[in-house]
Amino acid sequence: MEIIIPKTSTVMGALLRADYTTLWRNRRASFMVLIIPMIIVFSWKNLVATAGGAFVLSNSITLGLVAIGLMGYTNSIARDRDKGIFQRLRVSPLPLWTIMVSRLLVQLSLILLLTIIVFIAGFQLDHITMSITGYVLAFLSSIVGGAVYLGLGQAIVGRIQNPETVNSTARLIYFAFIIVGMFGELGVLGDKFKNVVDWTPYGTVKNILAASLEPVRWDNHSTLSLLLTIGYAILFTTMGIKWFKWSTK
Repeated sequence: MEIIIPKTSTVMGALLRADYTTLWRNRRASFMVLIIPMIIVFSWKNLVATAGGAFVLSNSITLGLVAIGLMGYTNSIARDRDKGIFQRLRVSPLPLWTIMVSRLLVQLSLILLLTIIVFIAGFQLDHITMSITGYVLAFLSSIVGGAVYLGLGQAIVGRIQNPETVNSTARLIYFAFIIVGMFGELGVLGDKFKNVVDWTPYGTVKNILAASLEPVRWDNHSTLSLLLTIGYAILFTTMGIKWFKWSTK
């Protein structure tokens, strides 16, 4: 009996349809992830005049990227693995890489949607406008920054098997990023701590986003932040791939 293996393009199309359907069915969780940056844009309205629009937008997008990687991606992967979905897909005649690529493409679309929503909210609520070049570069920086938190989420779900523990750990790290990153950037925790935050995953992603929104302000510090951001993404992704198990059993 001849076994017909579907084309890779057909497999990817089917997986993407399934993943987008799942995303739509869990749209409330996605909505919460997307609304957090809008709250920051609105609540930081008074900072636009002093810190600048790029500062507000970059912090809002960064917090959204953290939420997508730590709150959305990790929970969906942990939930599906616990239900045995990955194990069933693994034994099917599908290339293993297509399973994760499909998930990552869905997250990529969320990252792009998040960035667009923040730009619209910044313009409508705070009257923040940037150059076309700044918006385009910010989109690219969002993808690079998103890779950091998706990689970190992959490392968390790879290292921890229990879905409830994954959820609690992701929430703990997320709130740590909010406290350390956001308050550190505002200087609430002191100038020395602010300098330390600059080189954390939160700080480097925020720095390249802010510099991308205002390309004329790109300097050596921005370049170092970009290189370190790429390094974080590679490190977290490598750890996540090494530790990941297709089943909790």
